[in-house]
Amino acid sequence: MKLQRKNGLRATALGALAVSGALVLTACGSDDNTGGSGSAGEKKAAASNIKCDDAKGQLMASGSSAQKNAMDLWVKNYMAACTGVEVNYKSSSSGEGIVAFNQGTVGFAGSDSALKPDEVEESKKVCKSGQGINLPMVGGPIAIGYNLPGVDSLVLDAPTVAKIFDTKIKKWNDPAIAKLNPGVKLPETTIQAFHRSEDSGTTQNLGKYLGKAAPNDWKYEAEKKWPAPGGQAAQGSSGVAAQVKQVPGAIGYFELSYAKSQNIPAVSIDTGASAPAEATSENASKAIAAAKIKGTGKDLALDLDYTTKAEGAYPLVLVTYEVVCDTGNKPESLDTVKSFLGYTASDEGQKILTDAGYAPIPTEINAKVRETINGLS
Repeated sequence: MKLQRKNGLRATALGALAVSGALVLTACGSDDNTGGSGSAGEKKAAASNIKCDDAKGQLMASGSSAQKNAMDLWVKNYMAACTGVEVNYKSSSSGEGIVAFNQGTVGFAGSDSALKPDEVEESKKVCKSGQGINLPMVGGPIAIGYNLPGVDSLVLDAPTVAKIFDTKIKKWNDPAIAKLNPGVKLPETTIQAFHRSEDSGTTQNLGKYLGKAAPNDWKYEAEKKWPAPGGQAAQGSSGVAAQVKQVPGAIGYFELSYAKSQNIPAVSIDTGASAPAEATSENASKAIAAAKIKGTGKDLALDLDYTTKAEGAYPLVLVTYEVVCDTGNKPESLDTVKSFLGYTASDEGQKILTDAGYAPIPTEINAKVRETINGLS
């Protein structure tokens, strides 16, 4: 399946951002849900936009820590409406989530990168009559956070970022950094670069960006395992953010929500446009809006443009997928998977993303996500 209307995507993404609204921490609105069981959860959901339908019991899920803050909000809202259901999302890493999915221990997995061909093949053992597919659910910028007392604003470009994380640039007053920040008093502090210790889709997306935007300075394959020598490792996006927060001279990469929640300043990226692009939800959406669907059939994996020079577009972005079986889902969890993911892909579910530091999935793509969720079996 190919997405043809690139300009339409850009317009619809920006339209979604215009309706950001306040965080929805409790369900509201009205819908007449007529699930057959008549459970207490369904009756409560009757006064909510969240459709519990026949959801019941416990739903286990795990994976990407990039979407943890969004998932925490979704789970809280959903369980407030559907009191007979427990959703347990274990924030670990994309790699661990996909392993758990292919072992059949979770109803869905979160991943910052689409399934690889061998992972799809492996999924067919669990999805008895089908295979694992990728549903884009959360977009957003990967912030490059830093700890440099006295420096409130910092601009880097892709080659400089690549050299920093490859330990080729070792001091904060390096001429390459100074050139991008005229008038800024940069200290001679040693750079302390932090990366993820475990397999991570966030790492892979950073690698994809650097490989496309700085091919002469980043020679590593875009894999989930950190590829470069040197640097220091920390567990999860939260672990990297915590280290950057604590260590003077530190720099690291994590989702914008972690930077916002811990008041960590984020780098603006010089893309060659008239002004550097700040790491914001709106600027990330400007980049995500140019994405095309590269998946086939029901798979909705996206092809992102990491080299965009569009005005204001922040190019270091990721899209987090929910990985599910297209067919052959476990009967005991199918209804709950469809109900919960139906909420996350709903207008209500997507609207809460911006205030949490994420970006809603462009409307045209999200319409296909909802259609696919409705057809899961």
